[in-house]
Amino acid sequence: MPSHLHPGTISSALTRLSVEVLRLFGVPADDYADLPGLAPEHLHNDVYRVPAATSLRIAELNAAHTSWPEVSALLARQSTVGTLGVWDYLITAAASPLEGIRDASTYFVAVADTSTDALNVAEDGEHITVSHRNQADITHEAACAIRAFALGLYRRRLGEAARRSLVPVRVTLAAKAPRRHDVLTELYGTRAIDFEAPSSSITFRAADLTAPTPHAQPGLSAVLRRHADQNLATAIPLHDWLSLFRTALASAHAEATPTLAAVARRMALSTRTLQRRLDDHGTTWSSELEAVRRAHITRLLETTDLSIDCIASRSGYANARALRRAVHRWYGTTPAALRKSRRPGPSAGPPSFAGPATSPASTLRTPPT
Repeated sequence: MPSHLHPGTISSALTRLSVEVLRLFGVPADDYADLPGLAPEHLHNDVYRVPAATSLRIAELNAAHTSWPEVSALLARQSTVGTLGVWDYLITAAASPLEGIRDASTYFVAVADTSTDALNVAEDGEHITVSHRNQADITHEAACAIRAFALGLYRRRLGEAARRSLVPVRVTLAAKAPRRHDVLTELYGTRAIDFEAPSSSITFRAADLTAPTPHAQPGLSAVLRRHADQNLATAIPLHDWLSLFRTALASAHAEATPTLAAVARRMALSTRTLQRRLDDHGTTWSSELEAVRRAHITRLLETTDLSIDCIASRSGYANARALRRAVHRWYGTTPAALRKSRRPGPSAGPPSFAGPATSPASTLRTPPT
């Protein structure tokens, strides 16, 4: 079960959707562009997961410009199939809508922060209830918009799986009743909406969700689940400022030999401010640069047959001798011995040497190349 992964973050796909709604409402980009995780290289790359605090701030900005029912309806209208990546197709490609929403519940972490939000599916005789829970108060308008959007999204995806519009038996919302209900009535396809409920849920007839999906392909759901697992395993969560710096540094290193000035430009900071923030986090530019080089060099030694001279030039070292000194400092051995010990083989095992203690900076993950 992947539900425990990446707490405190949400998918960049869901974040892009929320940012698009901000744009449609005419919110100036200056109001949100500097939020953590919204740099273009993070927002438009699905390998990254954006801080949940950024998502909440975007929701608050949306709710400040119009009513929460309007926000939820616009989010739902913008959510065409594929907007949320593989999670969408888990619902629409399953053997039945019920199996699809079960998969979506299992892999809810693929889009949301499951430390604060949950998608649950409950069967009760002739009815099936899909609920969305989060911890915010019912008077928090941004949270109300999120809950209302979630239910509208579930109805839309289930209808797309069934290839017809599904009319729920009832809807409950953990929100104060708005002055006008027409937007929500259109969103859910029913007037049977109860407000100030303990949880937000949408209930369908069991027959509507258990009927076979018209276009289901045998075996496709298993492929999609494996794909979702792989995406979660390779995701890079952006929890805080240091995480954002390290991803910017890794991205710069993937393109060229990074400089302090180049990374500062990526983060829209002066070099002096960048150095000060690194100091505030108990690290330095030189130690962070060495950490990303160490990760890069170790990967090249493990996975390629490149010469030591070539690896040195690709990693920003003056020559092979400088690279050998660095590897000895890290691992207490030579690049050739490290390469041999890390290569799989019938007698391969863990390295027999011990390097220096690993610092927090040395655990930096580099994006796939």
